[in-house]
Amino acid sequence: MAIPHEVLAEGWIPFTVVLVMTLIFSWFYIRYYQDNSLSEVSSTITAIIALVIALLTSALVPVDIFLVSFMKNNDGSWKPWSSITADRNDLESLVDTSYYVLYGLLASLIFLIIPFMYFYFEEKDDDVTTRERMCSAVKYSIGFLIVASVLLLIGAFAPLKQPPKNVTEWDQKLLFLKDELASNKGETALSLMIGFLALIGMLIMIFYTAYGMTALPFAMLKGFKSSKKEHDGVNRKLEDNKERARMIRAKYMDGRSINGRDRRLLSRLEAEEQTLVRQERRLHNAQLGWLNKCLVCCRPFEVVFGVFYLLFAILLFVSLFITCLDKALHSEGYKYGYMLTKAQLPNPINIIMVHAQKVFPLDYCLFLAIVLYFIYASMAGMKRTGIRCCWIRLFKIRPRHTLPQALLLMCVMLMLIVLSLNMMLFSLAPQYVMYGSQHYLLHKNVTAHNVTTITSTSEVCSTKISSDDCTVTRIAVFLNRFFYKIWFFGACYYWGTWLFLLAFVIGLIVSIVRKRKTVVEEYLSDSDDSEEELIAA
Repeated sequence: MAIPHEVLAEGWIPFTVVLVMTLIFSWFYIRYYQDNSLSEVSSTITAIIALVIALLTSALVPVDIFLVSFMKNNDGSWKPWSSITADRNDLESLVDTSYYVLYGLLASLIFLIIPFMYFYFEEKDDDVTTRERMCSAVKYSIGFLIVASVLLLIGAFAPLKQPPKNVTEWDQKLLFLKDELASNKGETALSLMIGFLALIGMLIMIFYTAYGMTALPFAMLKGFKSSKKEHDGVNRKLEDNKERARMIRAKYMDGRSINGRDRRLLSRLEAEEQTLVRQERRLHNAQLGWLNKCLVCCRPFEVVFGVFYLLFAILLFVSLFITCLDKALHSEGYKYGYMLTKAQLPNPINIIMVHAQKVFPLDYCLFLAIVLYFIYASMAGMKRTGIRCCWIRLFKIRPRHTLPQALLLMCVMLMLIVLSLNMMLFSLAPQYVMYGSQHYLLHKNVTAHNVTTITSTSEVCSTKISSDDCTVTRIAVFLNRFFYKIWFFGACYYWGTWLFLLAFVIGLIVSIVRKRKTVVEEYLSDSDDSEEELIAA
């Protein structure tokens, strides 16, 4: 029996709607952060496409979950159209292809297109032609292609863990993967590359997202410092600065030549005065601007959203902690990538998502809300700390003041975060991501009064059940197959999640004790920031 059109429609129409919404969201998001005076069309379009592809890799997961759950009735029996294994395999192949296309595009953007556009913009100069810029960008991008080629070759030819040779060697905990562990070299190579990128994304999540999950709500709860008080403080500092400069000049009114120490001090005071004048003008405009007045009126709503985001962050923290603890107590160990055959501890996010999955498309909306929250929290962490390498700040992320190079790096980081997030969601809601709301029929022989009858009860699917009775989502197959063949990555993701939780606790303490933001700090560009550091020195 062919797959009914209404099944494909209910699964893919929401994805199409999300695609359109993602395009709109990415366009506004990139335009909001980019510096219009320095922007270039090529880098802007590249950043928008990169963000769209990253978000679509997560938007495909609830479609995957919906399709496998829709194959069954509420009592656990197969629907007529899905009772044939070949039809189910066709649908799974379609989802598999979608995943590989999106992951392939994402890898191409990270290793080829974005590096090219980054160096293409770096070579921009009045004396350099477009051809010379392109040649230089290609030259510098070759290194990224070499890294991608090495990863693909390792994945294609490295000796990885092989599945058991015969059925009798299969352990019950691997029964659900019995028909899934075989894959061609191309799939394995791409899996290794994506796993490597996701591991980098996990490190970025530890440093940025974990802190942003606390920095975001506390920034809303604390708000900005009073722009009027800031304005008065800058005026006092400006008057003091002018007085010190006047006193230095007064010492040499008799015609004596100024000594080196006073010359350097006077030069520094003049530079500070220019910066303070700009700050004073910015603060004056902030007090008169309509946005500042709107923020004052919306302050109560900001506090409400701050409380909501904080409670939501705590809920995510608790769910991740419970799953990690469950894996520590009941998983199959590091050789299986800490695979959890069946959750033993109640996970609030998992429970909510499994029940929401029964009311289409409620789970889709909740899933996208979680993904967008992580993206928003990651951006909050980047805005607070800037883009750094080994604790050296390379760029600042500020609304309407972000340089094109910083914008491209920001998109690469968000792409890596979303990749890692797809794997973290597997820990956040393991049952939902793996089976959705699927049940299966458990048949038992019951003997009463010397009469044997067969009874059927509906049970929740688990990894101990064969793929003939429960269908695993393709994202779960992708992850479990990868963790089985390369247990090192599974172990790294597991311990990385513990580090993420630790970073969340540290970020919570930092966010509590950190002072409120200032209007000047919020809208500084990279050039302005260097002048601010000069004043603070």
